Amino acid sequence: MNNPFKDFTKFEWGLWILSLLAVGGSYLLAPSGDLLSLIASLIGVTALIFVAKGYVLGQVLTVVFAVFYGIISFFFRYYGEMITYLCMTAPIAVAAVISWVRHPYKESREVKVRHLKKREVFFLFLFATAATLVFYFILKILNTANLVVSTVSITTSVLACTLTVLRSPYYALAYAANDIVLIVLWVSASLTEPAYLPMVVCFLMFLLNDAYGYYNWCRMRRRQELN
Repeated sequence: MNNPFKDFTKFEWGLWILSLLAVGGSYLLAPSGDLLSLIASLIGVTALIFVAKGYVLGQVLTVVFAVFYGIISFFFRYYGEMITYLCMTAPIAVAAVISWVRHPYKESREVKVRHLKKREVFFLFLFATAATLVFYFILKILNTANLVVSTVSITTSVLACTLTVLRSPYYALAYAANDIVLIVLWVSASLTEPAYLPMVVCFLMFLLNDAYGYYNWCRMRRRQELN
């Protein structure tokens, strides 16, 4: 496999390095910094830059991030996040790996972007609604911290993961919404335990990367349709 980093533009190099420095710096500044949070954050921001480029490597790294993040969430009793990432995000990321490998754009590393059909949009929101209702009661039984916010995170995660499998640029908007929810969750956690500050910075960087992801996927789709 050729070096995927060689395809980075100057902007992408800058975004990736900024993300790594921000996450690493927050770890150094946080008292008793949690090493697992640092590792997960570094993997996460690296995954997103490749996802933004439409490279399947991004989905592979997303699986690894989901496992680390699920473990971190368990220790802070964010059971909604744990269940979402271990039982949904990781398996759907595996499905996305398969989908992206099967649908490359011509002979490039880049995935072929597609338009959503009206029927897919309908079932997508139906699935997200059903998942939200089911998980709300599960999380309530588990006495999940920040129940309402954790439940909203379920909704945005379902939408984001499914749109990723469907190869739609709107995956990035759904993930951006999820990033905002997670920033709220981890700010709350950091007020109790400052060691979780890197997770706040992590999702701030995720938000920047997902914003770029939406822009780049729209550009990819236009270019692919012209060719």
